[in-house]
Amino acid sequence: MKNMERELVCPVCKEMYKQPLALPCAHNVCHVCASEVLLQHGYLCCDPTSEPSSPAATPATRSPRLGRRTVPKPDRLDRLLKSGFGTYPGRKRGTVHPQTVSFPCPACQRDVDLGERGLGSLFRNLTLERVVERYRQTINISAAIMCQFCKPPQLEATKGCTECKSSFCNECFKLYHPWGTQKAQHEPTPPTLTFRPKGLMCPEHKEEVTHYCKTCQRLVCQLCRVRRTHTSHKITPVLSAYQALREKLTKSLAYILSSQDTVQTQIAELEETVKHTEVNGSQAKEEVSQLIQGLCAMLEEKRATLLQTIEECQQERLASLHCQIQEHQAMLENSGMVGYAQEVLKETDHPCFVQAAKQLHNRILRATDSLQSFRPAATASFSHFQLDVSRELKLLTDLAFIRAPEAPVIDTQRTYAYDQIFLCWRLPQHSPPAWHYTVEYRKTDTKAKGLKLWQRREEVRGTSALVEYLDTDSIYVLRVKGCNKAGFGEYSEDIYLHTPPAPVLNFFLDNRWGFNRDRLAISKDQRAVRSVPGIPMLFAAERLMTSCHLSIDLVIGDVAITQGKSYWACCVDPSSYLVKVGVGLESKLQEWFQVPQDVVSPRYDPDSGHDSGAEDTTVEAPPPYAFLTIGMGKILLSHGSALTSRDPNGCTVPLPPRIGICLDYEQGKVSFYDAVSFRELWECGVDCSGPVCPAFCFIGGGALHLQELVANKQERKVTIGGFAKLD
Repeated sequence: MKNMERELVCPVCKEMYKQPLALPCAHNVCHVCASEVLLQHGYLCCDPTSEPSSPAATPATRSPRLGRRTVPKPDRLDRLLKSGFGTYPGRKRGTVHPQTVSFPCPACQRDVDLGERGLGSLFRNLTLERVVERYRQTINISAAIMCQFCKPPQLEATKGCTECKSSFCNECFKLYHPWGTQKAQHEPTPPTLTFRPKGLMCPEHKEEVTHYCKTCQRLVCQLCRVRRTHTSHKITPVLSAYQALREKLTKSLAYILSSQDTVQTQIAELEETVKHTEVNGSQAKEEVSQLIQGLCAMLEEKRATLLQTIEECQQERLASLHCQIQEHQAMLENSGMVGYAQEVLKETDHPCFVQAAKQLHNRILRATDSLQSFRPAATASFSHFQLDVSRELKLLTDLAFIRAPEAPVIDTQRTYAYDQIFLCWRLPQHSPPAWHYTVEYRKTDTKAKGLKLWQRREEVRGTSALVEYLDTDSIYVLRVKGCNKAGFGEYSEDIYLHTPPAPVLNFFLDNRWGFNRDRLAISKDQRAVRSVPGIPMLFAAERLMTSCHLSIDLVIGDVAITQGKSYWACCVDPSSYLVKVGVGLESKLQEWFQVPQDVVSPRYDPDSGHDSGAEDTTVEAPPPYAFLTIGMGKILLSHGSALTSRDPNGCTVPLPPRIGICLDYEQGKVSFYDAVSFRELWECGVDCSGPVCPAFCFIGGGALHLQELVANKQERKVTIGGFAKLD
């Protein structure tokens, strides 16, 4: 009990609760404190039903602000009630029409809607009051309870009255309970500051609460129960709510008590985290300070270099200008050069004159040229020494801490599950780069009681990853997060992928025998085939309207299945005229190659939509082969009934990007799937008395390619008779 004092302190007055009210946000606040808060926000909080003798209205327990407020006179109160002003606690000043009261909860810092009745709609938390009283008794709080009616100095209270909700000294009790009046029948009780009703009462109807509304999550009385506000709500007796909540609380508390070692471990971990936070925070501050100091030192060094460059240029220019000034000063009339030239001109000795005048004449010519084409030896402008620091200022403005990568975006077009899961993602456009990624995945199992732990692939380079060793016919959830110097970023959105219903069968198309090389072209890697009708189809074009017969071109896989369950997938070109994918007995398929099958022109085709061979036998035996019919971007589904060309549109579904085929050899059945969503399209029986091979049929132009194993996935081009496709 001594350790729970902080649970019993009002968030407003920071003292133990006195008449606490339960707010809709699940927090509590003293009634007096709540009234003061609403007064500060402009709401009138006078309660017409409060008695002057109640603890909430006496100077001993009332706040100083409420102590200055006087209770209105009866006539004044009647006028207020008739005008619709202040009819209940929490009515806004100056308003006549009803409005909702918004209370700012000091605990969660949110505005709580109290409805039109304000504080009058709140329940008093009697349980919390009892806990506070037991706590006071436990810690032996011996503060004297003073009489609430004595004039100063007040005497210590010796009696209490539940009916009057006040504590009295002996004299005041006799004074306020005179003989011969109804109050004389009040039973005295020990003095206390909290007078509680015997049971929890409805704040609106003053009736004892008997039910609990699960929809509103609120206790209600009999009158509340029949109101329109609770129509069609789930209402249960308060005893049932008590038992259910008590059981839940007991279980939760038992779990917490049984996990004390875990709590202590987590507290120790948090305390260790606090220490690391303090150390790492100081270290980060020091690193930032050193980096900024380094930038400042580099700037100072750069400043000195630039100033030195300007100083050298300035001195060089000044020297040139001073030299030019001296040359021009020599051309003045009273200068030495001019006087010397005048004296030389006085020389009459011809050889001597020539000798002296030759040197002087060169100087005079230079001075004359300088005079005629005058230009300062150096410019006074230093404009080319201006610095453009806009880029550097932008860099400094953008200088910020490194951000972790944003949550990657899963590329759902390239991500799929086959023999393994190929997961592909990208970072958002303005996301910081990532050094590497972490891929996490786990299997979802609805039957398991708890969630399975995440499995992890760390330090994945690039933006794709392979996830292997998966269970068949299972759903896996995957997510990705990036990492750089700033640490790990947020996780991507979870993506759910369904693995194939059986182990994946890896095979190639058999190009050694049987297929028509004039009309079928198999790729070099034997994983793709294209039907090229060519000249035979052209010759038959004019006979198509007369029920001519066309040959079906068949190609099979190079494997024969003799046991177990196998799954494979293929992609059919949506522009294909008519393609059939499925399985067949190897012996029957060999007969097909030896005696080519004919099919009537599609206009008169009585085909049921799927070839099963059942039309040729009257014995109920599994058909030797089963095919799913695909044409012009559609899949024809028969749903077990024969379809004719006269059926309006038949029963078709759009062609998915990939078709999956699952053969259960022991059960003798084959299933066709949408290999993206793994939605089953059709299922039928097939004769598995011998080896069964994957088979593909073409009527007219068409193309398909087998799904490549994720383990062997490479970015490469597959060319099929001039048709290039990038896997």
